[in-house]
Amino acid sequence: MKKVDMYTDGACSYNPGPGGYGIVLIYNGVEKQFSGFDENTTNNRMEITAVIEGLKKLKEPCEVTIYTDSAYTMNAFDLGWLDDWQLNNWKNKQKKDVLNKDLWQELLLQMSKHKITWVKVKGHSDNKYNNICDKLARAEIDKFLKQKKAD
Repeated sequence: MKKVDMYTDGACSYNPGPGGYGIVLIYNGVEKQFSGFDENTTNNRMEITAVIEGLKKLKEPCEVTIYTDSAYTMNAFDLGWLDDWQLNNWKNKQKKDVLNKDLWQELLLQMSKHKITWVKVKGHSDNKYNNICDKLARAEIDKFLKQKKAD
């Protein structure tokens, strides 16, 4: 199984508002960068979307180490939130519908194809690839806002 490092980040202006995500995939020393955009979203949705879209780029099952600065995304796995949500029919401890259920379900589907290891990185610090992902995500937002201003 191929071993891939995947760095992801999401960003959002006004939250909710225009958002972007950035991804860096590294396999065998080769780096590939990807980014995307949503006109009306939240930061949390962009964080999850980044991981989903990164996994979708993989053409075969891989051992993937996912590096994220998103406490929301990490906690869903580290603290067992996702397991609890699924056991409780996608309700949280307050018996309310889980936010971003559509993305969590898609993420679980994409993860099922791979062997995943999660690593939490500190955002906006000295992690080269996290910083690249942040720049990619923010560039998507900036591009949208400049286009909107020009219109």
